[in-house]
Amino acid sequence: MLLHSTPAAVVDGTLYTLLAFSVVTWTLIFFKSWQFWRNSTWNNQFNESFWNADSLSDAGALPESAFKGPQARIARQGLSWLAESRQTTAKSLKFRGTASDLLEHALLVQMQKEERTLESGLTVLASIGSTAPFVGLFGTVLGIMQAMQDITASGSTSLDVVAGPIGDALVATAIGIAVAVPAVLAYNFFLRRMKLHRAGLENFVVSFMHVAFDTDTQKKG
Repeated sequence: MLLHSTPAAVVDGTLYTLLAFSVVTWTLIFFKSWQFWRNSTWNNQFNESFWNADSLSDAGALPESAFKGPQARIARQGLSWLAESRQTTAKSLKFRGTASDLLEHALLVQMQKEERTLESGLTVLASIGSTAPFVGLFGTVLGIMQAMQDITASGSTSLDVVAGPIGDALVATAIGIAVAVPAVLAYNFFLRRMKLHRAGLENFVVSFMHVAFDTDTQKKG
């Protein structure tokens, strides 16, 4: 009795697993869509405020509400580093080296933090997209095994007896594919958005460094 019930239980387990995969996939799709939209909106608003400022000092004096989003946090990191480096009299190891290289490093470290935040969840989507069909196929194989055992026990091999159980077993494969397709499409879409977002952050870092050292040059002159 236990041997006959085990495959059916495993098939049900695979279906519940695929259901969980589907819930996770659509949750991530909605969350990542909102996350990218929110960051794009904040970046656009911050860019307009930051680059319209007359100087870095004026930009740093922008209200706290303006410093939202990845680019704002990178700018805050750069402004903090510049202020700290100018106030430090005894240069510690933190400030040993070329100023441009040190500032670039500080900006890139913050940029990498922002990228890791945006990349969160993409690995899960990729894993679901690649494993869901195999989970469904596993359920199908076990379902067919159960169907064969039931057919053998009934002693009938008519089409009506064979087609029904095997057709039910194939549902697991169909569900696995149905779960995988949105996950793969979402992963590719968000990966493309991630690349565009990374390019925007890199451009901001380069522009910030140009402004920072052009300001320093003017002060020295």
